[in-house]
Amino acid sequence: MMAQAIETRRFDTPDQWLGMKEMGGISILQMSDGSTGLHAVFEPGWTWKKDEKPLLGSPDTCPMRHNDYFILGNLVLRMLDTGAETPIGMGDLVRIPPARRLCGQRQAGRTDPLGLA
Repeated sequence: MMAQAIETRRFDTPDQWLGMKEMGGISILQMSDGSTGLHAVFEPGWTWKKDEKPLLGSPDTCPMRHNDYFILGNLVLRMLDTGAETPIGMGDLVRIPPARRLCGQRQAGRTDPLGLA
């Protein structure tokens, strides 16, 4: 049996940075096994449609599934197919399917420790 090494990375030196000017940004890390993690900070007034959509090529909704842990603030998650809204806040671990939008109410920070899958 081959031993596996522990790999550590820090979000302050991301492989990719998606800056949203004064509205926050997303740090993306790529691990050696191909898994990906992200850390995002959204400032008050941030919305997916206005601030993040243009960075992703302007799809109608976020096309990715996330497993997020919210470390700061709160957001409202809105599913477009049903209109259901779910408030999300500090301390919540949330599995978020594609086809939704997030709206910021206060500064929020989230991390996707389980990868973009």
